[in-house]
Amino acid sequence: MQNDVHAQIVVDALGKRFGTFAALDGVSFQVARGEVMGFIGPNGAGKSTLIRILCGLLRPSAGRALVAGIDVAQDPEGVRRRIGYMSQKFSLYNDMSVVENLRFFGGIYGVSRADMAPRLRFAVDMAGLTGREDALVATLAGGWKQRLALGAAILHRPAILFLDEPTSGVDPSSRRRFWELIHTLAQDGVSVLVSTHYMDEAEYCHRVALIHRGRLIALGTPLELRQHALGGELLSIDGNSLGDAMVQVRQAPGVLDVAMFGSALHALVDQAALRAPELLALLTSTGRPDVRVHRIAPSLEDSFVRLVGASAARAGAAA
Repeated sequence: MQNDVHAQIVVDALGKRFGTFAALDGVSFQVARGEVMGFIGPNGAGKSTLIRILCGLLRPSAGRALVAGIDVAQDPEGVRRRIGYMSQKFSLYNDMSVVENLRFFGGIYGVSRADMAPRLRFAVDMAGLTGREDALVATLAGGWKQRLALGAAILHRPAILFLDEPTSGVDPSSRRRFWELIHTLAQDGVSVLVSTHYMDEAEYCHRVALIHRGRLIALGTPLELRQHALGGELLSIDGNSLGDAMVQVRQAPGVLDVAMFGSALHALVDQAALRAPELLALLTSTGRPDVRVHRIAPSLEDSFVRLVGASAARAGAAA
């Protein structure tokens, strides 16, 4: 991979093995200054392993990764001094107050005495905890805790921020507020790499990478992935008790794939205008008079399901 001088993160054919298990296999991408890059994938896909390597916490087995121009394998300590990191598990101390936690992490990150007071005020304001500086962290709601942890991770003004499923278990309104903070940081030039399993959060990213079984299977803007990843047109099939209709739909002419989405079926077809009336006739003729079939715009979740399924099929064929 050619090294882009504007990239804050450069990953080239990165691999990580644990014995015979390949947690990462030939992953390559770059993240520009001020870009928010989202990584999505099922549990065990390799997201956390990737972030731990880029933070200098794990040594790669193959390939190369540069963070802020530093090779993570050659100088992991140098990498850690220049980044912020927030794990999926809450990392602050519940038996300490808000300001005690921030002061502690400021000391770890080497924030100077002159800078400490304004950086503490910034973190408290960002977390929405003004007036509660002396409150024990254990008494805070989940959304406040996550924003406080983000504040602690950026006390030293890092140029690069790694977030490993930072909003797991947080309510939707708090998640939205958290993402507003992320984009504020990006507008200030911070590069952000964030892993998530929430599809709606992936929509907030400038680009999204789909990872499955340690391999990067798609990379692009959310719009690009929605428009081009499926390789066909999408139909929504709505009605009562459609679970047992999947076999009929899958075997119908022109159907490339079918999956259950809530109470509906999403069918990927070659030509929506042709296949919609055919599927409607098929399903109504088999005792489903209330069925409705119409074309819909694909979501990121549709793309994700399709791409993961295709990747699994290729892996199975190669085995």
